[in-house]
Amino acid sequence: MSIKKSLFHPHNRHQGQYDFDRLCQHSPTLLPFIHVDDQQQHRIDFADPLAVKALNAAILKADYGIDGWDIPAGQLCPPIPGRADYIHYLADVLRQSHQGKLPKKQHLTVLDIGTGASGIYPLLGVAEYGWRFVAADINPTSLENVEHILARNNTYARQISLRLQPHANAIFDGIINDDDWFDLTMCNPPFHGSLAEAQEGTRRKWTNLNKEAHAESAAPVLNFGGQDAELWCPGGELAFIERMIKESAKYASRCFWFTCLVSKSANLPVLKTRLKNIGVQDQREIAMAQGNKQSRFLAWTFLTPTQQAGWRKLRW
Repeated sequence: MSIKKSLFHPHNRHQGQYDFDRLCQHSPTLLPFIHVDDQQQHRIDFADPLAVKALNAAILKADYGIDGWDIPAGQLCPPIPGRADYIHYLADVLRQSHQGKLPKKQHLTVLDIGTGASGIYPLLGVAEYGWRFVAADINPTSLENVEHILARNNTYARQISLRLQPHANAIFDGIINDDDWFDLTMCNPPFHGSLAEAQEGTRRKWTNLNKEAHAESAAPVLNFGGQDAELWCPGGELAFIERMIKESAKYASRCFWFTCLVSKSANLPVLKTRLKNIGVQDQREIAMAQGNKQSRFLAWTFLTPTQQAGWRKLRW
């Protein structure tokens, strides 16, 4: 077994250690990537994108019953435990809005902005809570891959629908229809402001993973992958979330809680001011501590207390 640092949400099933023996029983393709270190611990090389992908496929098979999960080479390969935390903390936000109880799962619908080729948030949300999802992305290839995953998992396919974002600079425009009602939106926004910045981030990760010993001619490979809109957009994370906040006001009555991950804590004061100025009724910063990594997401709603009560009565 390989020890993981973990301060995950209490409901997150990925605590403590990876049981590689159990994972390999469910997914033998993981076995070639496991090695024994000097302390006789079983480990994988997290700098190897193929190893990370094999680990994810094994976790999704063993823990969530998801068959045939795969992503194209170079696409963002998300670490499952951290992604699951976002889902569980979203459930907490719902409980806090509903007298400590989760709303009825058959009525609850979530919009995932930028679902990527992995479809990871909808898959985890269906597995853990039975929520319905609309998974949106600007990349048709990403959605095609999610469609292939769903074709092998009928239970998930019944709960997840896919929508292509037709407008390059839009977030909710072109995705939310007049007859849509979303209890939550969620998003893991592009972090960097340019391709060069994304590549520099890759180099830093490469160094942190102690890969300096590789030949100088070897190009750094981002172990979690990621292409184009998955990693960067003009203005980076701050500009993207500012645009999201502005667009969310157009759909104020169509969603109870808008949420978005914020990687850079330095962006929080500006974003909170934007939310205040646009007239939200409530905004919250939800902290997530994952080992040595600090993460968080912002949540906001335009619904008045009276509107929230009406929403709960009709949908929850």
